[in-house]
Amino acid sequence: MIIPTVRCRSIAKSVAFFTDVLDFRCAGIWPSDNDPAFAVLFRGTDELHLSSHSGDGQFGQAVVVLTDDIDALFATLLSRGLNPSARPQSPVHQGPLDQSWGTREFYVDDPDGNTLRFIQR
Repeated sequence: MIIPTVRCRSIAKSVAFFTDVLDFRCAGIWPSDNDPAFAVLFRGTDELHLSSHSGDGQFGQAVVVLTDDIDALFATLLSRGLNPSARPQSPVHQGPLDQSWGTREFYVDDPDGNTLRFIQR
């Protein structure tokens, strides 16, 4: 199993975004929700770590999240408060697109500029 660690500036703000908007579940934050801290998140059985520790990861990274029904997921995330207007020049941030390599994708940037690439194969 490989578990990515996503760097964040504010653990509380990032956990709120991932849980409130992107439908992840927080299993815990250590040592507390004050920075620096570390959080373990789940989306179904998939695990993702967030860290506001200075040595953990780089801002601007990309993480792929596989899904079975990308159009329904995008609609759900919009209803949960996803605002795709921050990247109007990027069509793949505006909604699911069929890619020439055979996937259907949309991208979401977290509060720290990391990109989650939601992909349906």
